[in-house]
Amino acid sequence: MSTVADDRNRTRSGVRLGLPLAVAAAFAFGSSGAWARGLIDAGWTPGAAVTVRVGVAALVLLLPTLLALRGRWRALRRNAGMVLAYGLLAVAATQLCYFQAVAVMDVGIALLIEYTAPVAVLLWLWVRRGERPTRRSVLGAGIAFVGLVLMLDIVTGAQVNVVGVLWALGAMVGAASYFVLSAKADTGLPPIALAGSGLLLGAVGLALAGLVGVLPFAWTTADVAYRFGTVPWFVPVLAIGLIATALAYVLGIVSTRMLGSRLASFVALAEVVAALLFGWLLLDQLPGPLQALGGVLVLAGVVVVKLGEPRVAASEPMYTNTA
Repeated sequence: MSTVADDRNRTRSGVRLGLPLAVAAAFAFGSSGAWARGLIDAGWTPGAAVTVRVGVAALVLLLPTLLALRGRWRALRRNAGMVLAYGLLAVAATQLCYFQAVAVMDVGIALLIEYTAPVAVLLWLWVRRGERPTRRSVLGAGIAFVGLVLMLDIVTGAQVNVVGVLWALGAMVGAASYFVLSAKADTGLPPIALAGSGLLLGAVGLALAGLVGVLPFAWTTADVAYRFGTVPWFVPVLAIGLIATALAYVLGIVSTRMLGSRLASFVALAEVVAALLFGWLLLDQLPGPLQALGGVLVLAGVVVVKLGEPRVAASEPMYTNTA
């Protein structure tokens, strides 16, 4: 989601408070894949897991969204197309592709592939708008590509789960569209309204796709097994809906207002660390040495790409996580 803030006018106290909130948001977002993998292994389809995630978060944010939209319904109608694309593509499709990916591959690897989205945005702006990337951004894209090759363990001849990689790349495209859509300034929509309406549309779209049979939809009330033991099915459902989505979005909004877009975008990279940590804690998933090196290179490449961007102007929106 996006909001307007001047990166240059951040207060020192705001940064001190915003940093832990931003890290908390990243860790909340980063926990979703591991919780969802447990549901999927227990018999849930990725479509059912992501629909529950988006639906629970939409219900939690419904009242705050309605309050934020008081007197601004015209702005919602004026931006109906953008909000629809945000809900169905940037929210629903991104999270569905990510959950499909984590169903067949490690959650940390899937998220790292999704986090190459800034490189996709770079290419989109170059092809679509003719905005040539800086040399530093091109270097960062090259580093990220090398890291991606190492992370997928291609050089050792290991078996690559092509389906999982394609789903993760789909999540990357969705995340890139999220950043492009969020960059639309002067929409007149408060950040919480954009997030809430997008989540609601995403939940409705996913539910309809499941009802008509387009999206495989199955769930079970059996206990869900994790590394530490088994829990009732509603524990991971509430975890991904309340903590990994609703709470994560709110923390993301608050922290980015305090930090500004540039600093917040770097702190958001902690989500990858969180995904790897939760993958280990909940699923006993750990990348190999070569994959770990590739992951470091992907993160380093994304950082270099971001450093190559022009410094954020006063009217440029801020971004939060998407996974």
